[in-house]
Amino acid sequence: MRLDRRHFLRLSALGGGALALGPGFWRDAYAAPAQPGPGPYGAMSGTADANGVRLPAGFASRIVARSGNKVASTGYTWHPAPDGGACFATGEGGWVYVSNSEMSSGGASALRFEGGGAVVGAYRILSSTRTNCAGGPTPWGTWLSCEEYSGGRVWECNPLSASQGTVRPALGTFAHEAVAVDPVDRRLYLTEDSTSGRFYRFTPSAWPSLGTGTLAVAKVTGDPLTGATVSWVTVSASQPASQQSNASQSTVFNGGEGCWYDSGCVYFTTKGDNRVWAYTPATSRLELIYDDNLYPSSPLTGVDNVTVSRSGDLYVAEDGGNLELCIITPDRVVASFLRLVGHSASEITGPAFSPDGKRLYFSSQRGTTGASGGGITFEVTGPFR
Repeated sequence: MRLDRRHFLRLSALGGGALALGPGFWRDAYAAPAQPGPGPYGAMSGTADANGVRLPAGFASRIVARSGNKVASTGYTWHPAPDGGACFATGEGGWVYVSNSEMSSGGASALRFEGGGAVVGAYRILSSTRTNCAGGPTPWGTWLSCEEYSGGRVWECNPLSASQGTVRPALGTFAHEAVAVDPVDRRLYLTEDSTSGRFYRFTPSAWPSLGTGTLAVAKVTGDPLTGATVSWVTVSASQPASQQSNASQSTVFNGGEGCWYDSGCVYFTTKGDNRVWAYTPATSRLELIYDDNLYPSSPLTGVDNVTVSRSGDLYVAEDGGNLELCIITPDRVVASFLRLVGHSASEITGPAFSPDGKRLYFSSQRGTTGASGGGITFEVTGPFR
């Protein structure tokens, strides 16, 4: 069951009954998908700063790590091809930013910051894995690092200390991209980066242990512009859902990418059709909240990693396009927030806010060189609402 693009392009549907979602994000019921408009921070600067970043007035950037270089005075060499990331509080007023490495050697590293923002540590939290793309944080303070290849699995890591990580095979064997944890419904949601990908749900046997549980994939009924519902088809964790005997019973999502939970909703992106989705577990409702083909003038293309700010704004990173990090506001406006200049052969990865919401981290996976060894990890500060 493949979601046919033409169903989403019926302009007559745009004025119809779109779904009311979680209170933390879509506050307006019966609204159309996000369309271009002015962002809450105004236009980006006309020229890039010294770090090659165009930002709105009042914001500033700094580089906190470069692939192949020592991190600050730590002596630790930052990994190549930085990808998905998240922040964790240390309990000492500081925080840690975790970043995957999308290389054949895989793994993940962490940057430790003290309360004033200085980098005071860097270390490896996962080794001996492969093609670690995105992942997601858990409410109990661990990082779930996802392997992106057909035999890929999920590894649970302690972000606060150097560690090997623990494989979680019950979360499936497929080309994992990202994972989001719903602490209310006590389930995990996972995306698959494949043209025949599915949207997965994992229900632990004993929350919050991820050792055993039930894996299922979404079956969508109805049109996500006018009212779609999701039911779940149980699958084996041993191989991709597309290769299983009941594959025809589930819905194909073309190239699943970022996935993030916030205030009762699970947001995820699909790069094959440049869409952003919202699933509400409490109602089993699915809504298409952005499709770049609906508004040709939209700044957001090449949708990839996502995160949500404290104000409920959804930040979507671009893999392609003009290398922007775009924002979709709760009143359904999509606008550019920042742009990297001179990074045309790269992609923006790993957007994540510090625990206090005042600092935004992200990486240019291949930097200005276009090579995996040229990755750059940034921090942006400013008047985030």
